[in-house]
Amino acid sequence: MGELLTPSQTVGPYFSMRLPWDQGPYVVPAGTAGAITIIGRLFDGAGDPIPDGLIETWQASPEGRFAHPDDPRGPVPDGDKAFRGFGRVPTGHDGSFKIVTLKPGALPAGDGQVEAPHIDVSVFSRGMLDRSVTRIYFPDEPEANAADPVLAQVPDDRLATLIAVPAGDGLLRFDIHMQGPAETVFFDL
Repeated sequence: MGELLTPSQTVGPYFSMRLPWDQGPYVVPAGTAGAITIIGRLFDGAGDPIPDGLIETWQASPEGRFAHPDDPRGPVPDGDKAFRGFGRVPTGHDGSFKIVTLKPGALPAGDGQVEAPHIDVSVFSRGMLDRSVTRIYFPDEPEANAADPVLAQVPDDRLATLIAVPAGDGLLRFDIHMQGPAETVFFDL
């Protein structure tokens, strides 16, 4: 007997069956020198945790390069086998997630501008027809964040929803609120 189909009007709930994998939370192997851990929780508009969401991350290396042949500056010679740049993790029963990675470098943004170090984040969960996209910026980059052309378009009172909070040595916290008074800024791509 074949597997049942997921209804076409939603993107879930099928994450636990197909998308996650054991190494998904590890953009770099555990124990990598200089690794940081980003923890957070995914919340709905009522402030309740979303237990069946999926968080994907994509980022540049510490040198500001992508582990992909379409890097705007051209492919990294011989690739970057030590840095995948991509993570994927399901949320736990309490909406929690964890990504282990390296802090990315700044990126050229065209017209001589530079984007501050950041991690692109896609959020998938039940009832959504498409992903929601946001970014994680770093609290120890105030000058770079102030000059970032993407952050410059975000109202001042919403900037804090895009900047991780220090939570210990090598540990950052980034909660994602899909709606409500603390709603995270999402980008229309």
